[in-house]
Amino acid sequence: MARVPPHGTLRAGGRPLGIVLIIVSALFFSTAGVFTKGVSADAWSVIFWRGVFAACLGIVYLTMMGRLRDEVRRMGRVGWLLAVIYASGTAAFIPAFKMTSVANVALIWASAPVLAATLAWLWFRQTVSTGFAVATAMVVLGTSVIVWGSVGESRLTGDLLALWMTVMMVLIMTLYRCFPYAPTTLPTVVASLILLPIAGGLTDPLQVSPQDTVLSALFGVSFVVASVTLSEGSRHLAPGETALLSLSETPWAILLAVLILAEIPAGQTLLGGAIIMAAVIWYQWVMLRAERVRPG
Repeated sequence: MARVPPHGTLRAGGRPLGIVLIIVSALFFSTAGVFTKGVSADAWSVIFWRGVFAACLGIVYLTMMGRLRDEVRRMGRVGWLLAVIYASGTAAFIPAFKMTSVANVALIWASAPVLAATLAWLWFRQTVSTGFAVATAMVVLGTSVIVWGSVGESRLTGDLLALWMTVMMVLIMTLYRCFPYAPTTLPTVVASLILLPIAGGLTDPLQVSPQDTVLSALFGVSFVVASVTLSEGSRHLAPGETALLSLSETPWAILLAVLILAEIPAGQTLLGGAIIMAAVIWYQWVMLRAERVRPG
């Protein structure tokens, strides 16, 4: 679940590096479905062990970069709010993979950039273009096609959890726009720590097999690497370009599910996903062109 963090001043001459880092980030984020479904333990056990390793590595990263004290200082109410929203999204994200297909989760998540623009329009009262309205309508249509295909089947709950996770992440994007100086890594660490006692109360993580524990640990490592490369790569690129490159996570996630899990997407998933991807890629391309011609 990739998030486009707030941007500072773009670093001159670093665009090729930024492109590579964002693509690497998308590749690591795309492994979430494979890791979750590759672990036989229940979703809350995955959340527990993934959280343990992700929190530890997050703290190590902040310490090595000399940013831990600064992020602690900047947490405040906004940082804690971000942590709670992150926790809510994670609590939906992992079970979603257990209850529906990887393709359904990935394609519903792909609608995030347009949904974020919709929330920004509602929050900031920005002027709405015809292109934005069309893209939003297409995303709603595509998401409805995917979810409708799961009605009457066991996948519906998973689809709705994926939609909730997407809404939570969109809310995070919007909050970072309102509070660009809020910490970017520590809230994810705190979110993992918030979920530990909840997961421990809902399951018995100590009963997880050593193999599943190792896979969950690798999941935590993958999440931290993806988050760090996204944060660092986005410093070299314009926001629209970062968002557009981050969309490569979706086809990679579906391809990995096909190759490793032998999970073939349903026809309605492919139809709804094609509508969403067409809308989002087109809208992000329009936004990117606008950024490139914008003065200053």
